[in-house]
Amino acid sequence: MPAPCVIGVDVGGTKVLACDVDAGLTVHHRALRRSPAPSSDVLLDTILSAIVEVRDAAERELLAVGIGIPSMIDQRTGVPEFTAHLPLTGVPFRDVMAERLGVPVFVGNDATLATLVEHRFGAARGVPDAVMLTMGTGIGGGLVMDGRLVHGAVGAAGEPGHMVVDVDGPPCVCGSVGCLETLASGTALAREERGSRAAAHDSELARAAASGREITGALVTELAHDGDRAARDVMALIGMRLGLGIANLVNLLNPSVVVVGGGMVAAGELLLEPARTVVRERALPPSRDVVRIVPARFGEEAGMLGAALFALDGSGAAAAAA
Repeated sequence: MPAPCVIGVDVGGTKVLACDVDAGLTVHHRALRRSPAPSSDVLLDTILSAIVEVRDAAERELLAVGIGIPSMIDQRTGVPEFTAHLPLTGVPFRDVMAERLGVPVFVGNDATLATLVEHRFGAARGVPDAVMLTMGTGIGGGLVMDGRLVHGAVGAAGEPGHMVVDVDGPPCVCGSVGCLETLASGTALAREERGSRAAAHDSELARAAASGREITGALVTELAHDGDRAARDVMALIGMRLGLGIANLVNLLNPSVVVVGGGMVAAGELLLEPARTVVRERALPPSRDVVRIVPARFGEEAGMLGAALFALDGSGAAAAAA
């Protein structure tokens, strides 16, 4: 009889990723859904559709489902208390999904769960103190201190995207202004590239926009890798702003490693080296001298795999396999 499995789901601002994994964290099936999410009902149906597709393809016993969402979640109730980019605030998410699926459901912050898998198996493996930032539509994060994942009093710890780094900065969806998320996320990248290509009329980025192509983070990253000046300039600007946020975290927490994940990490050193430069200039010794700033091992799948690991831990399957 095939070994039982769990399903991990990463719910982002633009897409839903789901997979089934066994106790060894081997992925067997994946499902992808785009999630414009005009309402909570539509989003719940979209998430359920991805889970059902994976469950039916697996044809194995399903032990549990882990779901990561970009929200501050009260772990006592499984209810998102604040969600900036999705219509889930106040929805009894964990109970609704468990009732529909008929198996235990474990819900956590998506970036915190990405941190879980990166610390257990990835870029932060073996270090006692680490910070992770996930860069996509917004900026999420997670903390590991003394070898343990930090959840906070009610599960809302680890929100580096909402550190204020510019008191006169752009308004944020959280209601504040000048949050790191407004200056260094995929959303910020889209805003800054418009100014960059306007200043460089002869760039490939400007020509792509003039031809009617949709300017996405992936396209800016591709053009930056190809050497386009406007694309490289905007990527360096985002990287420097990211470095400001990381410098604050380094001063506050003295981590051994800062892991950068999410879709924007595809830019690689074009993003990370400007960030490292700012950290060397702005963070205090000795913290700045020991910290490593590295890309996530699991890339865009870290949230999905972390959610699966969360379900494995919660269902006891991981302990049984150890």
